Amino acid sequence: MTLAIRTEDLVKDYGDVRALDGLSLEVEEGEFFGLLGPNGAGKTTFINTLVGLARATDGTAEVFGHDVAADYRAARNRIGLAPQEFNVDRFFPIREVLEHKAGYHGVAPAAASERADEALRTVGIYDKRDTRFDWLSGGMKRRFLLARALVTDPDLLILDEPTAGVDVELRHDLWELIEELNAGGMTVLLTTHYIEEAERLCDRVAIMDEGRRVEVATPDDLRARGTDTVRLTLAQRPAAVPSAVRAIDGVQDATVDGDALVVTAAGGGRVAPALMRTLESAGHRVVDLDIRRASLEEVFVDMTRLDDEDGSGTDDAVDAETDDGTEPDPEVAAVPDGGTDGD
Repeated sequence: MTLAIRTEDLVKDYGDVRALDGLSLEVEEGEFFGLLGPNGAGKTTFINTLVGLARATDGTAEVFGHDVAADYRAARNRIGLAPQEFNVDRFFPIREVLEHKAGYHGVAPAAASERADEALRTVGIYDKRDTRFDWLSGGMKRRFLLARALVTDPDLLILDEPTAGVDVELRHDLWELIEELNAGGMTVLLTTHYIEEAERLCDRVAIMDEGRRVEVATPDDLRARGTDTVRLTLAQRPAAVPSAVRAIDGVQDATVDGDALVVTAAGGGRVAPALMRTLESAGHRVVDLDIRRASLEEVFVDMTRLDDEDGSGTDDAVDAETDDGTEPDPEVAAVPDGGTDGD
């Protein structure tokens, strides 16, 4: 198994604030991997560590086997980053910005021009190639950030809230484009606040809170850990919940709602047959059955709430800081060996 990302006991401190707290994570090559977490969970700090905008206080981080600190350039050249912020040089046409970006990564001028055109065609804004960034619409700006991430032909595409602030139609268009890139073999690391986005796109999801990994699983596996609601409509209104219902393994609660019995249970599909048998044995006839599975959003909220009860939390603001606690330069990354980078 080839790993695109591997971190072990990764720690990042900003003064007295711990933004990453022993984070260990593995992302396989070709995987579509999602990071979910509330504000201040450490998602952006994690990304900044991978791309060289922040130096880890302790622990290790590797991209395709290259240590992100000791072998920065080899690691960084495998990554394409589309940040949430519009950190773009506004004084040049967007095609020229992409050419400069490719040049930062050692691409010759002629090849850089070809890559710029290809990236703009891929995201559907080639006809705007001579337009300055500020003159693009909001949706086109998002597409351009993706083009800039792609112009270096990366093996790992990192997307930090790629559809923030866009309309539903554009969001779905971007989803389709990102899915095509992943289907072509590109590894994708996505951070998002849209639970639907993670459910639709990701092979696996890591839930982060307070700089720690709470859980890693597929969206389906995470939903299976939530509480389902089973609604059984009966031919006659029950006077009370039969005691045998509460004794069924997996049942957490049961109430009467008009002519229906509403049961919350872990694994509603597994519990439903036992519920029907129990009710029929008690003399009730079930005329309708509905199972509402727990959503990924509900599971996410439950997991982060439980984690918050055990921790002290982190400052939301640290995710945007550099090593010295200042805001990062929007155009130049803090490269360990003194070089510059266009992200």
